[in-house]
Order: sequence, then C-alpha cells, then structure tokens
Amino acid sequence: MSSFLGELSVLKRIGVYGGSFDPPHLAHEALAQAAIAQWNLDRLFVFPTGQAQHRASQATDAHHRLAMARLAFDEISQVVVDEREIRRLGATYTIDTLLELRTQYPAADLFLVMGEDQLRAFTGWHRWQEILQLATLIVAARAYSTPENDVFSSKKEGIIRPMPILMPRMQISATAIRSRVAAQLSLDTLVKPAVARYIATHHLYEKT
Repeated sequence: MSSFLGELSVLKRIGVYGGSFDPPHLAHEALAQAAIAQWNLDRLFVFPTGQAQHRASQATDAHHRLAMARLAFDEISQVVVDEREIRRLGATYTIDTLLELRTQYPAADLFLVMGEDQLRAFTGWHRWQEILQLATLIVAARAYSTPENDVFSSKKEGIIRPMPILMPRMQISATAIRSRVAAQLSLDTLVKPAVARYIATHHLYEKT
C-alpha cells in the first residue's frame, strides 16, 4: 500500500501513447523520448491496441505486438508497456483507458500522445469530446506534412488545440516495414535489433 501511495504522489504528468505497433519502429521510440523530454512526463504508458474501433482486423496477433513493444521501449525508463487494451473484451476505446487512468491517478495531468495522422481522424474517435476534457493532446508532425496542411496552423480543427512535440521528421512507417520483410529486405535503421530478431524468429510479415 505504501508503494502505491508513493507512486500516486510522484506521478504528476502521465503520457498515454496507443497504437497497433505492428511493428514498433524507431520513429515510435523517438516520439516517446521527445514527448517525455519536452513535456516533462513522469511516466509514459504505451498501449498496444486490442480490437481497435477504426480497424476491421489486426495483421498480427496481439501477443506478438505486445512482446515487440516491450523490446522496442525497454531502454526508456519512464515507459511502461501496458497490456490492458489487449486484455479488454470487445472494441478498444481510448476514452475507457483514460477514465481508468484518471481513477488510478486522480491528481495527475494526462497527455495523449499521437501522430498527425491520428489527429486528423480524431473527431471520428469514440466520445472524442470527453477525451479533450481528460487529456491534453500532444502531437508530432508526420514526415509527409507540408505548411499547407499543417494541423497546428489549421483553423478547421475548431476547439481542438493540439500542442506540438518537436522532433525530426522520420520517413518510417509500419506498413513499409511489413512490405520490406515480405520482400526479404533489411530492417536496419528502421527497428531495434531485438525487434528485427523477434520478427525473424516468429516469421512475422512474411509472404505466405
């Protein structure tokens, strides 16, 4: 009980970073590090998704994505890879995760970490207005952004006022990585060596 109460008193700024992580790559890790450093996060919870609302299916079983996420983020001391969304029955909604964290850490400020592509789809998220009441959106621009479509200068977002995560733009995507594996190409500079070994060992993303 004492350690739990101590954690409640220490954790004042908590980040929430969800995604399929199929697979997790170096841009995911860089975004986590930038969010922690720039927003002084005491802890960043990484949530591999279960049955995501906006995806009809997952290409890779959840237990593989969870294992890869743990390998990808294991060197960042503030990160905890949390499996609650994978274990949750039915569709996975960010609002449910945020409400659980608010109950666990009632005095902490919550920061929802996302990429620019997620922000563009944000008003389609389940109970997105309530998410804005629970967490501050902190967003990293994706590599394909241009000044003309920059969400941080756009007026169309209305009441959504994201805060930026400043970081170099990285031309890495999980889709491209899966294609490279299927084509038997190297994953050097794209994923951590431990993740590459896991993919190879379990024959993930190979053509069938």
